[in-house]
Amino acid sequence: MAKGGNKGKSRRRVKDWQVRLEAGEEVEGDLARREKFSPRQVKLGPGAFGGADDLSDRQQCDGMVTGVFRRGAFVRVGGEELFCGLAKTFRPPDGFEHTSPLAVGDDVRLAMSNPDHQAGQVRLDRNRMDGMILSRRPRRTLLARPQPRSAKRRDLYDDQCPVKALVANMDDLLIVAAVASPPMRRGLIDRFLIIAQRGDLEPVLVVNKIDLGSPEEHILTDVAEQGVTILRCSAQSGEGIAELRAKLLNRRCVLAGASGVGKTSLINALVPGANAPTREVRAKDDRGRHTTSQACVYELPDGGMIVDTPGLRELGMDITPAELPWYFPEFESFAPRCKFRDCTHTHEPACAVRAAVETGEILPRRYESYLRILETLG
Repeated sequence: MAKGGNKGKSRRRVKDWQVRLEAGEEVEGDLARREKFSPRQVKLGPGAFGGADDLSDRQQCDGMVTGVFRRGAFVRVGGEELFCGLAKTFRPPDGFEHTSPLAVGDDVRLAMSNPDHQAGQVRLDRNRMDGMILSRRPRRTLLARPQPRSAKRRDLYDDQCPVKALVANMDDLLIVAAVASPPMRRGLIDRFLIIAQRGDLEPVLVVNKIDLGSPEEHILTDVAEQGVTILRCSAQSGEGIAELRAKLLNRRCVLAGASGVGKTSLINALVPGANAPTREVRAKDDRGRHTTSQACVYELPDGGMIVDTPGLRELGMDITPAELPWYFPEFESFAPRCKFRDCTHTHEPACAVRAAVETGEILPRRYESYLRILETLG
């Protein structure tokens, strides 16, 4: 009986749908909704976070993101690290599920879960997180880079370059370069100087491994002419570490540089007890090997903060020549005036960017840096 009754209900639903269709009613939307999978949601037990209207000041607090993963983050509140999820309204849009709207250093507002709800539960259970991130405050600064896109997903009519946020709300970008092993690379320094300018960060060039020899002075002279502070030190011998520590006092800084230049060794020299793992440079090609796999936050003993980022052998090598001007914000007001929309600003006639270089509206050294990077993109 029950089976026959269910079959009759199914037939009535199909008949009702056919009647509505013949009457000219809109039914395609209903069908689309039936076929669409429901989005995954965080399942919260009763009273886990309370209602939106009854969250007291005690249940909400501010913190700083110290680690990012899919649909969640680690947040430092006071001296405690909390494992937090993301409110559904704060999650990335469809098609970007494998990304995060947060970066290390973001200041966020979160709602604490009920202490009784946490007690005795598994820490990594999605339903037993320490809190839920509700919002993110506007970023003061941002260390970011263009997000490479595969050719299959590239929209030929979309001239917007997607950006991957790495670290937010820092004061200084410490560009670490080595005298040798691996050798200093002018092109990579240029890239980091550009990214610092783009993200409103103050660049500081830290020349490490001075115990191995002398740096190429013509590179340092050109960098100094751009108003960039240059510090020379050796994490191995300790020379110049005191000056570097004084520069970082009460500042939020992020380290960046190629693998093997000694960023993690500098962390161990600046932060007693950090014990960050390091690895030797490969002898066969004089290249560094990745040691840091994700951004790590360290508190400096005298005040301040330093963030270690994964090493980058080639910064922006996966972008196309058309995306390169993202690194040069001074080009933006002139590029639309070029005769050709796909102008590379190298040889085309009626190029407004080259004309701006000739009149001094764009600094010649910036244009030369653009040409050097463009050559490496092939």
